[in-house]
Amino acid sequence: MPVDANLNDPALRRRAVQAARQEIPFDLLIEGGTVLDMVTGEERAADIGIVGALIASVHAPGSASHAKTRVDAKDKYLLPGLIDTHMHVESSMITPTEYARHMVPRGVTTALWDPHELANVAGLAGMDYAFAAARAAALRFLPLVPTCVPSAPGYETSGADFDAETIAELLARPDTHGAAELMTMHPLLTGDERTRQIVSAGLASGKRICGHARGLSGSDLNAFVAAGVETDHELTSGEDLLEKLRAGLTIELRGSHKHLLPEFAAALLALGHLPQTVTLCTDDVFPNDLLERGGLDDLLRTLMSLGLPPAWVYRAASLNAARCISRQDLGHLAPGRRADFLLVTDLRKAVVETVYMNGVCVADQGVLTVAQSKVEVPPQLTSTVKSRLLKPEDFEFRAEGRTVDMRTLRKPRFPEWGRGRFEVISDVVQIPAEYLRMAVINRHQSGASLKLAVLEDWGTMDCAVATSVSHDSHNLTVFGKNPHEMALAANAVRSMQGGLAVATGGSVVKKVPLPIAGILTSEDLESVASNFAGWAKAVDDATDWIPPYFVLKALFGASLVCNPGPRLSDHGVVEPFETHRSTLNVN
Repeated sequence: MPVDANLNDPALRRRAVQAARQEIPFDLLIEGGTVLDMVTGEERAADIGIVGALIASVHAPGSASHAKTRVDAKDKYLLPGLIDTHMHVESSMITPTEYARHMVPRGVTTALWDPHELANVAGLAGMDYAFAAARAAALRFLPLVPTCVPSAPGYETSGADFDAETIAELLARPDTHGAAELMTMHPLLTGDERTRQIVSAGLASGKRICGHARGLSGSDLNAFVAAGVETDHELTSGEDLLEKLRAGLTIELRGSHKHLLPEFAAALLALGHLPQTVTLCTDDVFPNDLLERGGLDDLLRTLMSLGLPPAWVYRAASLNAARCISRQDLGHLAPGRRADFLLVTDLRKAVVETVYMNGVCVADQGVLTVAQSKVEVPPQLTSTVKSRLLKPEDFEFRAEGRTVDMRTLRKPRFPEWGRGRFEVISDVVQIPAEYLRMAVINRHQSGASLKLAVLEDWGTMDCAVATSVSHDSHNLTVFGKNPHEMALAANAVRSMQGGLAVATGGSVVKKVPLPIAGILTSEDLESVASNFAGWAKAVDDATDWIPPYFVLKALFGASLVCNPGPRLSDHGVVEPFETHRSTLNVN
């Protein structure tokens, strides 16, 4: 990221005082614009005088005009740089510098990045790459320390294991900005020693502990917050939003679950004001969506279209966010703040013309105007798919007798136990067409066995899909009906050393190579978005989706073992939040 100038340098402060008093010229004067005030909500004509990286004055138009450089902001709004309070670069499948190339011109100047996808694949090597990439990018990435590597210890295998000691060492670094989302919420509540030690390391660091409180309510929610967790982005309803606000959590209202946004907007409008603990985040954005619609700016537009006042929406993405991450230098256009600001031509459409960071123009007319450093990918992040070559028979269930009773996984996103009785022919279980097969194989260790499950009420999928993007362990995960096509798709991902593949009609029809940790590529966003969109279309053409739960995104989160319900991991079908662990032993 750009090196932030020290705003407390005495010489800088003295020059700012002198410029504000019109004793010396401003370095930069933005004149003729309309400031959207993040404190009062006013839209008022004002000029902004800047000295170095510091805002020295926000004053009446024309009242202080002596400056070395002047910028005409007539017919433009002046806003603070946007802050994304929770995001994963990896979900966009591009490198952090490529992400910055597209998001800085859209007005995002700061992002709290949880690199737990890289950490789950490549451990400390993944974190070192994340730190280097954050330093190289034009976007001010503030890396968090992953707390869930793996996300459900003992129930899945990741490429690394971060214990409390490792997390404490990472939190001691000056370039880390808190403990990332704690997904092991139930182990924390039941007193699991590993989780307690991780939270203790976060508290001892004096840095924020971010949360993942899906489904928590009442006494469990109180307990989660009492343990020291400060934030949540896993909202499920308007009432859930209000309960978590009342519990004192900082809310990271996310754009990745758009079907819930109308209910959230209605809850806030009924409240009658925007709480100061409401911030905005993107969480996960697919590459084609990032290119076509943007990230945080897309969320701004959506919330305003749902009736939230622009002042509320921009405040959530700036002043509220800055306060919640303890960055008093950001989020407000006022004297003494850092000169991160935007020139916006259309407030409701969030059309950003020019972006400044530290008083320097970093993007103009949709193009990044500053150079970013090149980051070498360490060898530990290549050749990470170590699974064996797979055969069609690997995707068959085996049993004796004429029929077999098997437990199934019912419904995507919020799975439940189901049960089916299936015919057996020559020791091979005959899975009817209305069911899907799912397979997970540990791709971090060679020679690992494949685990299978039957999916019920998942709709129709007349293709096979394989992916090494599979939250959060990112093991090789395959969906389909036809074992031959499942093997084709899985081996295609293996041969690419990570990525996405879809097979139908007896052949692989579309692939997306992701050779960096099996989740990223060094290609530009335009290429990745086009390739991903083609892959998604091939899947769409062979699948009858059932929104809002059986959608493309469900394939990437089906193995998210830290969430409640029975789920398939490389250990088998597991249910961590029950008093027992259930495993399908068929095959």
